[in-house]
Amino acid sequence: MLIARKYLIKGRVQGVFFRTTAALKAEELGISGSAVNLPNGDVQIIASGEEESMQAFFEWLHEGPRQASVTSVSCETYAGELPQGFTIRY
Repeated sequence: MLIARKYLIKGRVQGVFFRTTAALKAEELGISGSAVNLPNGDVQIIASGEEESMQAFFEWLHEGPRQASVTSVSCETYAGELPQGFTIRY
């Protein structure tokens, strides 16, 4: 069963390839979605996939790439339109 979530990642998450590595991890796990830098320095990710893959992705978001320093990850159900594949928005 597919589930969809919206994540808000806080910390040092811009300028450290967070969106790019999140896209690679999502593709590895078979997750579709998108990632965008927000003006306040956070990263927002919309993701959809199987529950087990989404749990692994959620756990990864707490770490991110080596250069990142994640302080928090919030998660809520997402009911909007879901993209195919994984895109990085600018």
